[in-house]
Amino acid sequence: MSLFDRVIMVDWSGGLDRGPSPKKDAIWACIAGQVPVYLRNRQVAEAWIAEQIEACAGRVFVGFDFPFGYPLGFAEALTGRDDPLAVWAWFAAHVEDTPKANNRFDLAGAVNARFAGVGPFWGNGLARDIENLPRKGLARAGHGMLETRLAEERAKGAFTCWQLSGAGSVGSQAIMGLPVLARLRARFAAVAWPFEPWQDARVVLGEVWPSLIAKQVAAEQRDGEIKDAAQVRVLARQVAGLSDTALSAMLNETPPRALREGWILGLGQEDALCTPR
Repeated sequence: MSLFDRVIMVDWSGGLDRGPSPKKDAIWACIAGQVPVYLRNRQVAEAWIAEQIEACAGRVFVGFDFPFGYPLGFAEALTGRDDPLAVWAWFAAHVEDTPKANNRFDLAGAVNARFAGVGPFWGNGLARDIENLPRKGLARAGHGMLETRLAEERAKGAFTCWQLSGAGSVGSQAIMGLPVLARLRARFAAVAWPFEPWQDARVVLGEVWPSLIAKQVAAEQRDGEIKDAAQVRVLARQVAGLSDTALSAMLNETPPRALREGWILGLGQEDALCTPR
């Protein structure tokens, strides 16, 4: 390992319990060098992640594949503070989540009601209509928020965090994931990268995006292996195998906007991330 004794990658989901049998578009996680693990819902996943952190006496990096922040201005509009971690706390206080039901769509509609116009969230994935939450992005207007973070502008193919449903969407993952991050941060005195200095922390939580190494994942996906499992397996190995210099550069060299919006580990440094291990 490089700077960390344990590297864990998590492919997240904003949906409901997926049942006992491993399947795609569910939560998968992998400790570098080990076999990927299928986690049927967020409650199981949070417990598993906590167990892996507790089981390691050294430093741990945990990567999650959903946005850790929102475009400039959202944190202050929602919480009154220009602080992405205030957004984590806000969602932790307002999200209701069980394996069979959650309030992500209704909550997004309630957040939209705070803004002028229509939006910024969109993509009601339920059969019933939800006040203030349009089904289509083009139905939004006048909400005043930027459409993307700087990270999405630079990461080709990345989706906006405002989209809650549909292929490739990450908005639900963020809403349902930020409360988990807030609890892990409190429980383990974990650092939220890149919002906080990471150098002396035992546990670092970071945003990742497996599509940065999509070609490598495709080349290494095993016969019968679910893509989500391959993504966390390969990405965990790649990050764990980075030199101290390369990983430090990824963690240290972020644009100023990243301190308010979040950033994707390895974005702009894909050559280092994809070096064969």
